[in-house]
Amino acid sequence: MELLSEMLTSELMVRALIVAVLVGISAPIVGTYLVQRSMALMGDGIGHIALTGVALGWLIGAGIGLQPADMLAVPGAIVASMLGAIAIEVLRARGRTGSDVALAMLFYGGIAGGVILIRIAGGTTTNLTSYLFGSIATVNSSDVSYTIGLTLFIVAVGIGLRGPLFALSYDPEFSRASGLRVGALNICVAMLAALTVSISMRVVGVLLVSAIMIVPVAIGQLVANSFRGTIAIGMAVGVIVSVAGLVITYIYPFSPGAMIVVLAVGLYIVVAALHPIVQHLSAKNHI
Repeated sequence: MELLSEMLTSELMVRALIVAVLVGISAPIVGTYLVQRSMALMGDGIGHIALTGVALGWLIGAGIGLQPADMLAVPGAIVASMLGAIAIEVLRARGRTGSDVALAMLFYGGIAGGVILIRIAGGTTTNLTSYLFGSIATVNSSDVSYTIGLTLFIVAVGIGLRGPLFALSYDPEFSRASGLRVGALNICVAMLAALTVSISMRVVGVLLVSAIMIVPVAIGQLVANSFRGTIAIGMAVGVIVSVAGLVITYIYPFSPGAMIVVLAVGLYIVVAALHPIVQHLSAKNHI
């Protein structure tokens, strides 16, 4: 109780917990559609291009004399990640290059651009560490405001358009034949993924953000019997591991992003190991 009281009286920790809960809710919603479309690594590609946005925001902030210079880092990441996500969908739709090539360009170009721009801004690669792996200390009031607004949008679109987005993810050709605007829906999923990466990077880090989008969904798929159930369980797991990871890193000096991902992967291993046993016992009870 003393630890809980201490955490809740820390303004920094309260902000981090709010962001962690919101990330845990929103990330698996988008991750469900990415997993269904076999694009689990898209979050990684967008995360790398977001790093360029972070450095560009830093460069602009330093150029106009903002203090701190990274005040525009999150808005820069939002813009860059959305443009990158839209670009990959346009490339995929036109068929000029495979999605794997487009993702590779995001991976390498994004991280290289970030390193170069941060150097031009007068910083070093050390300044990008908190964005790469997440850091409780970097979560400020502006981040909380961005995260609340963007999470509300992600949840509203991801849940509100669940039917069309599921149809698109399950069978794009049938969706097109049914009259759904497949191109617009593809862009919608890409933009949701970009926004999720942008709001998650402060706590989880851009290198690990894809894990919080995908692993809770993988756990949901093991347990749930429906698409709706997968989303619900994924959201619950996302919140649990995000909050638990932050609490642990409040006590011990670990990276919050790494701890959250380790907890998620560990939980997946446990559920995957126990799931066949539970199914076997359940089948025996019905005989």
